[in-house]
Amino acid sequence: MPLDQPTAERFARLALDGVHREYPNKIAHTLESDADARPPRELTPAFYGCYDWHSAVHSHWTLARIAHTFPNTPLAEKCQAALSLSITPENIAAEVRYLEPRNAFERPYGLAWLLTLSAELRAMKSPLAHVIEPLESSAAQKLEAWLPKLPYPDRSGQHANTAFALGLMFDWARQLGHDREALPFATAVRFYNADHNAPIAFEPSGEDFLSPCLAEADLMRRVCTQPEFTEWLTAFLPDFPMLRPVTSADPTDGKLAHFDGLNLSRAWMLFGIAKGLPDNDPRRLRLLLTADAHRDAGLAAVTGEHYEGAHWLGTFAVYLETMDLEDRPRGMRRVR
Repeated sequence: MPLDQPTAERFARLALDGVHREYPNKIAHTLESDADARPPRELTPAFYGCYDWHSAVHSHWTLARIAHTFPNTPLAEKCQAALSLSITPENIAAEVRYLEPRNAFERPYGLAWLLTLSAELRAMKSPLAHVIEPLESSAAQKLEAWLPKLPYPDRSGQHANTAFALGLMFDWARQLGHDREALPFATAVRFYNADHNAPIAFEPSGEDFLSPCLAEADLMRRVCTQPEFTEWLTAFLPDFPMLRPVTSADPTDGKLAHFDGLNLSRAWMLFGIAKGLPDNDPRRLRLLLTADAHRDAGLAAVTGEHYEGAHWLGTFAVYLETMDLEDRPRGMRRVR
C-alpha cells in the first residue's frame, strides 16, 4: 500500500522533532587533545541531532523522501526547511573536515546512509544535492578505500553488518552509473556468492535491528539476475522458515527497542527477496505473508512515545513504506 499523507506527517514529525535536538547524544568521537572536547553541534554541525550521527543522517533522508513523495504540499515545505537549515555549505565543509582524518567513523552504516541521503536529494532535484556533494564524495572514498581491504564480511545484526551497507551503497551507485556499481557488485560476489545453508534459526541475537541472513539475501537479489538469484537462494536458505515478529521487552531501553526496528527491516527485506523471485515460485506466498506480519507489528511500534525508538524508527517505517524495488539487476557474471 502506498504511504498516505497523514501517516507520512506522523513519521515526518518524529524526524523533525529530532534532527535539531542535540541532547541526549551519543557521539563516536576519539579525543586527541582537550581541544576535541566540544559539543556535538560544533563537531558535526549538519548532523548533530537524533541522539547519534547516523540517526541524524537517515532522519534527514526521511525528510527528503517524504518531501519527494508529497511535493508541493505544506508537509514538503516543512521538511525542506529543516533540510535547508542543516545542509549548508558551511556545515557540510565542517562535516568534511571532521570526517577526513577519521577513517573508521560511522563505517559502514552511517556512511552508507549518507550516500542514500545524497541520492535522494539528487533524485528529487534539490539544490541541496550540490551542497552535500563534498561530504558524499568523502564518504564514498572512505568506503571505497576500505571495502577491498576487508577480508571477511560482518554478519552481525547491528550497525557493522556489511550486507545491509552494501545494499544501500549499491542503490546509490546504481543511480550514478555502471562505473560506481562495480565495487559493491564485486564485494557482494566475493563475500556471499558461495554461501549456503544460512543459520537463520539462530536469529535474532539479543539486540538486533537487522537480520544478517535476510540482509544478505536482500543484497543478492539486487546483484543477481532472477535465475541466478533463484538458484542462489535455494542453496542459501533451502528450508525457508516461517519467521515470527519479535517484541521489544522494554521500548524505553535503547538497545532492547532495536527489536521494533527488526520487524520493519525484516519486512522490507522479505518483500525484496520475494520480488527477486519469479511470480510462480512457491516461496513467494510464504515470504509475502511473513513480510505482512512483520510490517504490521513494526508499524504498530512506531508511536514516538519513547525517544529511544522515536529518533530512528520513523526512518525504517518510511523506508519500508516507500521502498524502491525496480528491477535492474546486472547479474553476477558481469563481475566475476
